[in-house]
Amino acid sequence: MLRVEKPGLLTTVQDLGRPGHRAFGVPPSGALDRFAFAAANRLVGNPDGAAGLECALTGPVLLALEPCLIAITGADFTPLINGAEIPLWTGVYVAAGERLSFGGRRWGARCYIAVAGGLSGRRWLGSYSTYLLVEKGGFDGRTLETGDELRPAAPPPRPLVSGRHLSQRLLPPYGRDPALAALPGPHHARLARPSRTAFWRSGFEVTRDADRMGFRLQGPQLEATGRELLSLGLTMGAVQLPAGGQPILLMADHQTAGGYPVIAGVARSALPLAAQLLPGDRLTFTEVGLAEAQDAWRKLRQILDEIA
Repeated sequence: MLRVEKPGLLTTVQDLGRPGHRAFGVPPSGALDRFAFAAANRLVGNPDGAAGLECALTGPVLLALEPCLIAITGADFTPLINGAEIPLWTGVYVAAGERLSFGGRRWGARCYIAVAGGLSGRRWLGSYSTYLLVEKGGFDGRTLETGDELRPAAPPPRPLVSGRHLSQRLLPPYGRDPALAALPGPHHARLARPSRTAFWRSGFEVTRDADRMGFRLQGPQLEATGRELLSLGLTMGAVQLPAGGQPILLMADHQTAGGYPVIAGVARSALPLAAQLLPGDRLTFTEVGLAEAQDAWRKLRQILDEIA
């Protein structure tokens, strides 16, 4: 359906992940910005979890071998069809022989490409998501390469309807210096009082040590008290505090267990904002309650239902 002429910097096949395997040391993986990923699929008539592409920092160049319907969401890398810019968050028809390319990054870290019918690949533990660390899932467990041909997982839904659109006013508050809604973690009380105040009131910067496993942050020095912990299960959005005093925000390919204190957990509704951060970007944490976090997630899900 699509031939890769240029793969981009870090383009992988992803879906919504492989839950249920953390007890065996396998993280969920999947798209980092799950809202943008699900929206792209809905715009082309797919189920939310159909496999698509996650593109980091730059997009690929893809030649359409057959007519197809695509949607691009998430970061703005200036998507082009045969050199003419196309809108984000919109279903777009691509004719055979046309090329999808990207003119350059305007904002954000990751964009998503969905194709009607979804993409095929190597399924591992029930998911097409690429887990690069063990070379499993997706396109032979690796990033895309020049010459790869992407094939559909299923016949595209009929009729193909281009022009479905999600309004900018409905999107999460993407932008610079996001405030990430977060709940106190199971070891929040271990933070010394000055550190507790600093965590919620100070800003942090994403360091160069940032990938799909997690982001090391730099900010005020934090101190946690108490005895050494036994390892405990972890999840995407958990904020760990190593002995060095600088927190780590875990993402989709996170380790499944660890012994560092978990001082906070980023709300699910705020994870799309975190997914679009790059080294050098700044963020803050805003404390919310459980009911508030659940309500924000329900509202985000309702936004997806706006895609008719």
